[in-house]
Amino acid sequence: MLVVRQKTAPSTSGAGESERAAVGPAADGLGLKAELEAILMVVDEPAREAHLASVLARPREEVASALRELSAEYTVQGRGFDLRLVAGGWRFYSRAECAPAVDRFVLDGQQARLTQAALETLAVVAYRQPVSRSRVSAVRGVNCDGVMRTLVQRGLVEEAGSEPETGAILYRTTNYFLERMGLRGLDELPELAPFLPEVDDVEAESLEGTMIAEAVAAAAAQAANGSGEADRPSLDR
Repeated sequence: MLVVRQKTAPSTSGAGESERAAVGPAADGLGLKAELEAILMVVDEPAREAHLASVLARPREEVASALRELSAEYTVQGRGFDLRLVAGGWRFYSRAECAPAVDRFVLDGQQARLTQAALETLAVVAYRQPVSRSRVSAVRGVNCDGVMRTLVQRGLVEEAGSEPETGAILYRTTNYFLERMGLRGLDELPELAPFLPEVDDVEAESLEGTMIAEAVAAAAAQAANGSGEADRPSLDR
């Protein structure tokens, strides 16, 4: 009796498993980075790691690691953009080396900079917050009501409750202020003492606004040297 044996194709289960093992983690990592890039392309403010992890249903540690890897990759590749951790979240920024080209394209050489009065007022709020308008005016030696309204409208300052003793509205800087300054937190502002006059009278206090403004300018310069942010000191728009 003739027995016909059917030939079977060689088993590829081992090869398939090895291929999946080889590409699985890489593809998974690539997918996460691609998703992060897509989200960060459309955010209006720095995106927090916890929020990204929740949206993508991934562990926060995995998301944080992927973000840092992306940031490092962009730097190594010499991309025109950078991914930075600012004001508690992640966001894309133009690289400092490309600032002249960006200025020509977007700003056409013009920026709406803060006036000296606005910068001094903002600086007083940054260092004294939460602080009332009357206190800011006392420090600067002039009425600051109009300037405070401008800072609130620009999103650099916001209300922070009221003073228990007087009921006066208190103000503090916003996350947008940190973002524009390129700071992770207020603790990155420079120490104020070196910028204050070594006198202890009322006239010295009237100069405090200017001295604080110089401290903020120093913070901006220091941060720019560390991270390459070119537009930070102007606080434009």
